[in-house]
Amino acid sequence: MQWELIVALVVAIPVILFPVAFVWFLNISGILTVWKESRAREKKRAKARKEALAQIK
Repeated sequence: MQWELIVALVVAIPVILFPVAFVWFLNISGILTVWKESRAREKKRAKARKEALAQIK
């Protein structure tokens, strides 16, 4: 291969892959945030349900 092609590939590959990796990062972090929030809501709901049952008894 000619050195110009290698230099072009070395420069072009990160330019192309960085936006892809950034979008994947945003998607994964968004999914994790939703998952953590839903687990916190479930725990809060379970705690409230347990307290409500304790008051009935």
